[in-house]
Amino acid sequence: MAATTATAAARLPVRGPVRSGRRTKHLVKRLQPGEVALIDHADLDRVSAEDLIGAGAAAVLNCRPSSSADYPNMGPELLADAGIPLVDLPDDSLFDSCRDGDGLEVRGGEVWRGSELLVTGELLDPAVIRRETDRRRREIGGALEAFARNTVEHMVEEQDLLSGRIDLPPLRTDFRDRPALIVVRGVSHQADLQALRSYIRDQDPVIVAVDGGADAVLDAGYAVDMLVGDMDSASERALTSGAELVVHAYSDGEAPGSGLLEQLGLDYVLMPAPGTSQDVAMLIAAERGASLIVAVGSQFNLVEFLDKRRQGMSSTFLTRLRLGERIVDAKGVSKLYRPSPTLAPILAVLAVGVLAFAAVVVATPALRGVAELLWVKLKLLLGGSI
Repeated sequence: MAATTATAAARLPVRGPVRSGRRTKHLVKRLQPGEVALIDHADLDRVSAEDLIGAGAAAVLNCRPSSSADYPNMGPELLADAGIPLVDLPDDSLFDSCRDGDGLEVRGGEVWRGSELLVTGELLDPAVIRRETDRRRREIGGALEAFARNTVEHMVEEQDLLSGRIDLPPLRTDFRDRPALIVVRGVSHQADLQALRSYIRDQDPVIVAVDGGADAVLDAGYAVDMLVGDMDSASERALTSGAELVVHAYSDGEAPGSGLLEQLGLDYVLMPAPGTSQDVAMLIAAERGASLIVAVGSQFNLVEFLDKRRQGMSSTFLTRLRLGERIVDAKGVSKLYRPSPTLAPILAVLAVGVLAFAAVVVATPALRGVAELLWVKLKLLLGGSI
């Protein structure tokens, strides 16, 4: 019944101004509730779909196949569950034929601007999405084979990264014997930060953000000690927050992200290394002596590694293997960590006890006489100074 309702809702006309962006993670920062998102995102992953849902997209128009891989990427199903129509367009011509703010109407697979039909695509039926996702789950062999092959290639090509034979630049952030919190813009990273509030309060970890993860840290009310990445998705607020900036460069030293920092007049440290930025952040924490590394938003199971559909995920998988017991996922910490008691609850209990005792004394004449006698004796002991 629920699937039928979602299918019917997806076919209803949806109207709203369009907001376009070739990179979904940048678009969602500008997307307003009720707008139609025009994206260029092959194999829409879970994190991007959650961002689109959180931004309040009325509909999503994708000029690339939303799901074409052997593995069942979760993005289309999440949009279907949220009741957001998803239309796969035949090409990217809509990027040229409309401008941000143009009023569009999505009728099934047709996209109209007033009385003009702009393009006809395929409205992905929620029931079909779920059926195809289930089929791909049963036929996962191809995706596993590709992931395994890529993992072996990374083991051969990135031996220095995985064996620890990389030169770290001088860094001012002190990790020695402190826990580190590595925050990546990923699955449920905002919820994980909220669940770790007691842990962060009690343990005072070094907070390392990876690109867009810095904004999540600031939104949660914490300061970023170190920001690692190519700086393509961190906001200017995050870049100028006072965090130590470590630009992840290619192995040959090229660092496209350094240009923005130079424009802003910000100091940064260059870190040429293979792998992904979150790999570099984890390895910096480990090599600098962090006692424990807690990962927030990072992929930690096979489903999430394959859903991401990026070759670099094999590197992250191997980095986790290298760090071993020194790295734990935020979800595990939030379930197992028991916060230490604070002074406020203890004082509150004492205050309630004192008030209750005072109320009993006032209401009982015999006890009131005893209390007055004790008060006189106390004054005598203290020399009548009270």
